[in-house]
Amino acid sequence: MLSESPAWKHLASLATRSVNVPLAKWLEGDGRFDRFSFDGPALLIDLSKQRMDDAALAGLMSLARERDLPRAIDALFSGAPVNRTEKRPALHTQLRAPVNSSAQSHDVHETLRRVRALADEVRDGRRRGATNKPFNHIVHIGIGGSHLGPELAVQALAPSNSALQVRFVANIDPGELGVALEGLDPERTLFIVASKSFSTLETLKNTEAARSWLLERSDDPTAVADHFVAITSNVAAACEFGIDRDNVYPMWDWVGGRYSLWSAVGMPIVLSIGSKAFDEFLAGAHAMDEHFHSTDPEHNLPVLLALAGIWNYNFLGVNNHAILPYNRHLQLLPAYLQQLEMESNGKSVDVDGVALKIHSAPILWGGVGTNGQHAFHQLLHQGTRSYTADFVMVGASAGRADERQQWLLANGLAQSQAMMAGNDDADPHRKVTGGHATTTIVMDSLNPFALGSLLSLYEHKVFCQGVIWNINSFDQFGVELGKRLALPIYQQLGGNSAINQDASTKGLIARLRNGVSDG
Repeated sequence: MLSESPAWKHLASLATRSVNVPLAKWLEGDGRFDRFSFDGPALLIDLSKQRMDDAALAGLMSLARERDLPRAIDALFSGAPVNRTEKRPALHTQLRAPVNSSAQSHDVHETLRRVRALADEVRDGRRRGATNKPFNHIVHIGIGGSHLGPELAVQALAPSNSALQVRFVANIDPGELGVALEGLDPERTLFIVASKSFSTLETLKNTEAARSWLLERSDDPTAVADHFVAITSNVAAACEFGIDRDNVYPMWDWVGGRYSLWSAVGMPIVLSIGSKAFDEFLAGAHAMDEHFHSTDPEHNLPVLLALAGIWNYNFLGVNNHAILPYNRHLQLLPAYLQQLEMESNGKSVDVDGVALKIHSAPILWGGVGTNGQHAFHQLLHQGTRSYTADFVMVGASAGRADERQQWLLANGLAQSQAMMAGNDDADPHRKVTGGHATTTIVMDSLNPFALGSLLSLYEHKVFCQGVIWNINSFDQFGVELGKRLALPIYQQLGGNSAINQDASTKGLIARLRNGVSDG
């Protein structure tokens, strides 16, 4: 049992002692930043505001060795079936690796060649719609991993004045597609549908509505072939829908949805920033892959970030973690990482199906600074809940003297300082306790290479924590239950009897079907 292992017991004893030392005291003197900050590809990670000293870090490294983390990292990169419940490898690192002799590499690079060709043709006007007009809008339809990563990257990297604008649709709420289509010219709109099965409810229903919108405004019943592209493993279903076979791009079982933005799923990214910039995005992720695979654990950014989380969640009693990007272009980072971390490591049994005796992933949430400072930061500073946070900051551009950028960075640093040190005011209403551990991640600049490195960093952090907890980070069976339960409820909302439902659901179905009375 993990909690009975020598390394675990040693860390538990260290944690008992560490909580009695004020966190601010650990930062006295000048050497701590140099000792607890670490450089990697286009990134710096500062762990100096973590409640961690040399003894705790050494103990965490012992735990990583005890859990055989280096061997697990090798297994990930060698193509071993690390997704044990589904008996297959997790080869997302192949999506950004240079070409090699493997079958997966051939498929990846041939698909990327096709994606680049399509993007280049759309961007320069050679690829046109059914009426021979160039495209000026892309509508991407997907959900979850087929949606969050591409939207994050497009928002972070795409120029605001681009002649080719991308809009994203995920929610089955009719209003979401309606807003996305508002003001668009159907003759100049290209739809991208991303669904591995081509049967995901939300994506399929939105895609059917988009097709109806297009055909209602077209004199050509075959226009779908010129205006729709699919990324799926179900080629037959896409073609039956009306999408030309040449406009279908593969998704593979050996890549989970939340790891797929590096593949053809990243098509809206390529369309937005161009093939060269997308290659830089892949290069940044690959550079972090290389760092992760080849760097010793004591200087390995994903390993260090993962172990800091283990220390907080399992030994210091923290149960939630905030992602606080201080750059508006990264405002979707918390939502992206929610899926990456909570869908991957939100598990209650280990890889053998045995119930965990420890906690796994924390609740993850967040928001962009400085907006959050005028909203939920009040609770962070004076509330009673424990938490940790990652501050993600982008260094000021050389030679750029924008005082607002300087204020942005100053606010981010001040918030992490306040969370650490607090304010011992005589007035209890003004007192801030402090003592909250945070990590600061600094990107050299917000460019494709640095963003690729950042997202790869978090992917590997999640994997390391899964290894420590002995859970499978690559399945997500929990999301299926709600989907199954929704089908009979949908039929009952349409008029079928709800006799088999619980009392609460039955009553709500009746109210939603018949309307809420004024009484």
